[in-house]
Amino acid sequence: MIIDCHGHYTTEPPEHHAFRKAQIEFAEGKREASPDYPSIDDETLRATIEQNQLRLQSERGSDLTILSPRASGMGHHVGSAAVNAEWSRISNDLVARIVGLFPRNFAGVCQLPQSMSGDLAPVLAELERCVLELGFVGCNLNPDPSGGFWSAPPIYDRYWYPLFEKMIDLGVPAMIHVSGACSACLHTTGAHYINADTTVFMQLVQGDLFRDFPELKLIIPHGGGAAPYHWGRYRGLAMMLEKPDLAAHLMRNVWFDTCVYHQAGIDTLFRVAGPDNILFGSELLGAVKAVDPLTGFNFDDTRRYIDALALSEAERAAVFEGNARMVYPRLDTRLKAQGR
Repeated sequence: MIIDCHGHYTTEPPEHHAFRKAQIEFAEGKREASPDYPSIDDETLRATIEQNQLRLQSERGSDLTILSPRASGMGHHVGSAAVNAEWSRISNDLVARIVGLFPRNFAGVCQLPQSMSGDLAPVLAELERCVLELGFVGCNLNPDPSGGFWSAPPIYDRYWYPLFEKMIDLGVPAMIHVSGACSACLHTTGAHYINADTTVFMQLVQGDLFRDFPELKLIIPHGGGAAPYHWGRYRGLAMMLEKPDLAAHLMRNVWFDTCVYHQAGIDTLFRVAGPDNILFGSELLGAVKAVDPLTGFNFDDTRRYIDALALSEAERAAVFEGNARMVYPRLDTRLKAQGR
């Protein structure tokens, strides 16, 4: 079985986007009344998936995608806590409907209603609702709700502890994932995403988060940002900060995905991190929707890069399935209930 740990619902119906535009206008005082969310029938939703994510699953040979709302659309820097709570609830409910329509192809991961207010109460409530009521298996955690200005405390700060306690209580991991950048200096997918992955990895090096939360599981996407490709730098910095070696300090609790869109990058990722700390992911349907003229295949067709590696059968099984079932225990339970 091949589990793609990193998918976003990026093919939403236009009515969904129109509501968000009106919601933001209301939040900014450009509209008198708060908009009502439109009725979107199942056939409309089915078409958005069958022609896109489901088709690519079949063409590229994966079985299940862990699906969350569009990352760049979370917009935590845009609205108030109340607006973001409403938007997160609507976005998560839409993903839940997709999972309900295609239960063997998708499992849900939730957007958290983070905001510039920093109030975690609605975040904890929505996480609990999504896991216990909607059957979601994890969450996406934005370490920078300001959209590029890094106004939030570092990931090891006690500010985040209530969320980590709730995650452990519910038995779910978090994928570290920022939203859109609101700075012209930061391209959202080409700079802001990779910067955030790298920044959080260094924050984890600086702190002692997993000493306090040995059961916490975090996925750093996009191949771990710059971390695997500058491993010596981070090992050396850990020594200078009088921290344990990275293997003991972080890598019992941190995993990287394979959203690295060329073979040399994947080769390096596997040599440095090793198969035990890697989850297969493609970012379906995501950041780079172009065909590589050097190969004739889409850049984000990441299974091809894994297939080209000299992995043992056990290593291949871990990357494609076993690691995901371990990191996402609620997914494992769900798959077993389906006889898989």
